[in-house]
Amino acid sequence: MNKFVVLACASLAAGACTMNQADPRAEQAGEARLAAALEGYEQAGPPTSCVQEYQLGGNRSAGEAIIFDGRTSGTLYVNRPAGGCSSLGSSNALVTRSSGAQLCRGDIARVIDPTTRTEFGGCALGDFTPYRRIAAR
Repeated sequence: MNKFVVLACASLAAGACTMNQADPRAEQAGEARLAAALEGYEQAGPPTSCVQEYQLGGNRSAGEAIIFDGRTSGTLYVNRPAGGCSSLGSSNALVTRSSGAQLCRGDIARVIDPTTRTEFGGCALGDFTPYRRIAAR
């Protein structure tokens, strides 16, 4: 099953996904974007290897992490591909292929230009860490 989701993110990196050591400043900026995106959320359980696709909405990048929106605004899943995925960018799309109705650790996510269908790289997904919105007190 292919899933084509346009990314809405601030990252403008254009290289392919690699295992190379990232620039520490870019890594810090990515972690800051992830922290900002998770503000008001708390981890809601241990990382899991698979998530049902019907539980997922859109996605966006935050540095080397991919944030998958849940079906409600109260849920997020953070995925950190083992080698990162530096080709994610604001005008790119993430295309995943899974063998069933789930996205799982190890599934390959390809990063493409949605207009030209040019492929920029690929990333093997990691575990999905669930986050829930913190209830107002």
